[in-house]
Amino acid sequence: MKIHEYQAKEILRKYNVPVPNGKVAYSVDEAVEVAKEIGGKIRVVKAQIHAGGRGLGGGVKVAKGLPEVRKYAKQILGMNLITHQTGPEGRLVKRLLIEEGVNIEKELYVGITLDRAISKNVFMVSTEGGMEIEKVAAETPEKILKVAVDPSVGLQAYQARELAFGLGLEGVQFKNAVKFLISLYKAFEDTDASIAEINPLVVTKEGDVIALDAKMNFDDNAMYRHKDILEYRDFDEEDSLEIEASKFNLNYIKLDGNVGCMVNGAGLAMATMDIIKLAGGEPANFLDVGGTANKETVASGFKIILTDPKVKAILINIFGGIVRCDRVAQGVIDAVNLEKVEVPIIIRLDGTNAEEAAVLLAQSGMNFEVAATLKEAAEKVTAVLAK
Repeated sequence: MKIHEYQAKEILRKYNVPVPNGKVAYSVDEAVEVAKEIGGKIRVVKAQIHAGGRGLGGGVKVAKGLPEVRKYAKQILGMNLITHQTGPEGRLVKRLLIEEGVNIEKELYVGITLDRAISKNVFMVSTEGGMEIEKVAAETPEKILKVAVDPSVGLQAYQARELAFGLGLEGVQFKNAVKFLISLYKAFEDTDASIAEINPLVVTKEGDVIALDAKMNFDDNAMYRHKDILEYRDFDEEDSLEIEASKFNLNYIKLDGNVGCMVNGAGLAMATMDIIKLAGGEPANFLDVGGTANKETVASGFKIILTDPKVKAILINIFGGIVRCDRVAQGVIDAVNLEKVEVPIIIRLDGTNAEEAAVLLAQSGMNFEVAATLKEAAEKVTAVLAK
């Protein structure tokens, strides 16, 4: 689950992670009132969307005085902000973060995420603040310092000092950075976050260490423990089909292709999309119906897939482990009748009761294309689209 920058900073404040004084605004007049409340000569007007690169897209402005706050708030609020992360369609800006200006001396990078290869959270820091960490990793990887955190003991003080030294900090800046890093990790761990990224982390001329920007994502499966964080969810920032899929416990992600995919298991779904690409097709979605696919889940999957007007064919790839293939086949037959599916359907069922499933499909009287292997299924779906 993603949240906005101002929401991430609300969480960080609770853990004594220093952030600029600021507040969210939903209108131009409210932005001006917030700016008055904050005080100071410099305020920053920041678009709030679930995407990075807002500054380059014109979504972040430094205002010198209240007239400029009003001017920039009017420009940004309601704009369709396009960044490298939004895609060409952009995102509509419906809220702003108004913050105090900061006396910046250095811009640094700090991030925490899970390294699945070693099953540990990894703290990453770099002196290249304000840049995309992917670009730094590709062009100057030596400028990224990584420290793996043992989950049994958590982040240790010596590790925080190692990271602060790696950022080239000294004196009061060093001490403040160590406190910052320890507090940030505590926030990350306590909230079941999957990503915590501070870019840039700034050091002020006064020696303060502050999260000028903040990004936090969370493990969806842990949100039952964090009802307060769940309330931050902004449905306007999510794809409508993904929201609908979540109601049926389906894992759905919309893509740009024309082959609708319905698969059980995330790994098999990824492999299915890869094979479709290798066969010359383009997957329209990632859809994992789970390990217990039945008539209801299959029908819900069809409904969601067919809501996408780009879908011209559907590939169903089910491996019968816990679930029986004959039950899935009957579910597909019933769902096609229920949803009146009119695009070609290619089906590959393997595993428990696969032979019985083949008989059901053959006797259904429906124009299914049945494949014995995943490779054959991908080739059939691309051949259908080529007609």
